[in-house]
Amino acid sequence: MRTSIATVCLSGTLVEKLHACARAGFDGVEIFEPDLVAAPESPEEIRALASRLGLTLDLYQPMRDVEGVDEAAFAEVLRRAEAKFALMQRLGMDLVLCCSNVGSATVDDDAVSASQLRRLGELAAGFGIRIAYEALAWGRYVDDYRRAWRIVELAAHPAVGVCLDSFHILSRGHDPAAIEQIPGERIFFVQLADAPAMTMDVLSWSRHHRLFPGEGSFDLAAFVAHVVRAGYTGPLSLEVFNDTFRQTDVRATAVHARRSLRWLEDATARRADTAGGLVRLTESAAPTGFDFAEIKAEDTSAIEVMLTQLGFTPRGRHRTKPVTLWSSGAARVVLNEQHAVGLSPHLAAIGLLVPEPALLTERARELGTPIAYRRTYAAEQVLDAAGAPDGTEIFWGAAAAGEPAWTTEFEHGTGAPADASPASGVVAIDHVSLTEPWQAVDEAVLFYTSVFGLEPVGSTEVASSQGLVQSRVMRSPGGEVRLPLNVVPAGFAQRSRDAGLAQHVAFRCTDARGLARAARARGLDVLPIPGNYYDDLVARFGLEPGFVAELQELGLLYDRDGEAEYLQFYTGIVGQLFCEFVERRAGYDGYGAGNAPVRLTAQGAGR
Repeated sequence: MRTSIATVCLSGTLVEKLHACARAGFDGVEIFEPDLVAAPESPEEIRALASRLGLTLDLYQPMRDVEGVDEAAFAEVLRRAEAKFALMQRLGMDLVLCCSNVGSATVDDDAVSASQLRRLGELAAGFGIRIAYEALAWGRYVDDYRRAWRIVELAAHPAVGVCLDSFHILSRGHDPAAIEQIPGERIFFVQLADAPAMTMDVLSWSRHHRLFPGEGSFDLAAFVAHVVRAGYTGPLSLEVFNDTFRQTDVRATAVHARRSLRWLEDATARRADTAGGLVRLTESAAPTGFDFAEIKAEDTSAIEVMLTQLGFTPRGRHRTKPVTLWSSGAARVVLNEQHAVGLSPHLAAIGLLVPEPALLTERARELGTPIAYRRTYAAEQVLDAAGAPDGTEIFWGAAAAGEPAWTTEFEHGTGAPADASPASGVVAIDHVSLTEPWQAVDEAVLFYTSVFGLEPVGSTEVASSQGLVQSRVMRSPGGEVRLPLNVVPAGFAQRSRDAGLAQHVAFRCTDARGLARAARARGLDVLPIPGNYYDDLVARFGLEPGFVAELQELGLLYDRDGEAEYLQFYTGIVGQLFCEFVERRAGYDGYGAGNAPVRLTAQGAGR
């Protein structure tokens, strides 16, 4: 299906928006009236630019408060409309959005509204223009698309149809199934927006918190399926009012928006009962585990010391690059000093294991995902990768029995391949916690959902000494890959180089107490936890004093959910990174969220 986007979704001037939309691959745009009013270019110049860029001008919006008024007020509506229609002719546009009345309506009568829309449609037809009538979720009398359609039916004019907006329908909890009762040719336009589940007035929710498809809680695939089954053949258009997107780079946001529609079209096409010309993406299974974590720095020796203290085994140096491999069980850590002058230790990349890497590569290409390039030489394993919105590179390779083929590229000083590491307390990477810029977290959710098939499984807010840290967890359906995405408060970076900004890798172990004790004996500085925390543990869980005393001695934190238990401890922060070690007992599935404020405060005190 054709794709479109409202210019209100993007930052910048109208000209900048048109260029960005064309570059991102949209077929057309909706012109938001304030963008045109503020533009120095004439309507004819905007029309010519859109034509040169290959963009259609699909919808002019909005015309407000056009029905449900007395005759004196309606005379003013007609005067205003005539001027707008003349302007639209200059733009070469033939469809205008008319919203249900929110302020000046004085008549709650479908017959009156229909009569006025009929007369407005007759005026529009004289200019070669059609009217798409939309029920706003906060309309004074008309706030339901089903009533809007009844009014359009009563108007009985070929130039009057409906506009269906997913936000206005789904935010009110209306059942979209009745869309299929509207003839496709009478659905003049479809606008799409996702949104998070929120408890607030619907107007504020709409004006500030809409999201692109795949980033919120609405079932937009089901919504679009109803539209397609109704016989609608027009464009699918994004109308997303969001304070963040109006501040981010216009080109990047346009690409982000276009990716969301590709994902949505695929998600809709996968519904077996959906007809229509929907294009499917290459199907790729979700990751089955972590392959590696890559830490990059000019000097990685501090990380080497820490890994040694934790029982990791040095596997050797890469044949051609200043890169070393360390491992413990199935947990592999790559330390990279290549092209890292001036860089402190930070998480540069993670590797994922997938059933069919080639399929994932094709899916990423179809979604327009930015490719992360690494130089490889002959006889070296090629791993495809994409750049995540926060700059982390995400690699993927084949999931298979035994070690990945790329590990044979690491050699001992003799030139022989490194042996597999002996067993130690650490058995695998449990999760990787990524710090997201405030303006990129919604895009990150879409990135991991659309490309890798991860699912958002909840969000939480963690209080720290510097403010609230918001966290959203993305995970594979089986839980093999878990990526908490943490959004630090605005201005956090200016107040301190702190724990909230540091990313971390969490390793799963079979005996957290034994690992902590052994690592301490080798000189590891475990993050110190205040005594008050352990006093509170006794009160919260009724734990045995001897067990609590051992936890305190070793610097371990504890959580329990029913019979399931969680033990965890942290290293100090090295550069922009720290490590966590966790033991999950009896199927514990969380992350010790109640311990996070204690950890953040302790890390802040130690910086």
